[in-house]
Amino acid sequence: QVQLVESGGGLVQAGDSLRLSCTASGRTFSTSAMGWFRQPPGKEREFVAAMDWSATSTYYADSVKGRFSISRDNGKNTLYLQLNSLKPEDTAVYYCAVRDRFTSGSYYSKDYGYWGQGTQVTVSS
Repeated sequence: QVQLVESGGGLVQAGDSLRLSCTASGRTFSTSAMGWFRQPPGKEREFVAAMDWSATSTYYADSVKGRFSISRDNGKNTLYLQLNSLKPEDTAVYYCAVRDRFTSGSYYSKDYGYWGQGTQVTVSS
């Protein structure tokens, strides 16, 4: 059974940094595009960042470009999201997601078939 487990969230102050991790089990995801989404309180889930299966291309929401960085360690079957210069508006539950094999990163949640349970990031001002 495929399982994604996020970790690394927490309560931080504006300007701080966090690194989120998403560890996959049940199959190897080295050939799958992966992404991060978030859901702010009272709002819809939104795209944050994604990476192609080959890790040659990355995609970011305009709101996080230059502050967040997505990466992966295929040997550990783990996806990362480095969050720098955090702002109160970054407060959300962050989810990792996986697409089918040999796919490109996507901005659309409907393109991802597997999801983690989410990790809370709270940024105080």
